[in-house]
Amino acid sequence: MSKAGRIPKEFIDQLLARVDIIDVIGGRVPLKKAGREYTACCPFHNEKTPSFTVSPTKQFYHCFGCGYTVRPLLF
Repeated sequence: MSKAGRIPKEFIDQLLARVDIIDVIGGRVPLKKAGREYTACCPFHNEKTPSFTVSPTKQFYHCFGCGYTVRPLLF
């Protein structure tokens, strides 16, 4: 498989080290602090109670409603 047009993994890792996931996701979804993590209603499906959790220490998010989990660059 050709690597033309792909972003090098090293670049992505360096960028992720400088990006705060709370700033990235908080710019699109209203987050509420809940202990060490943040919660919100999931932006990927309709829900009335928050099941979307963002972890600043692990630098990823997970929705317990729809099961979606990703690192911030893919948000």
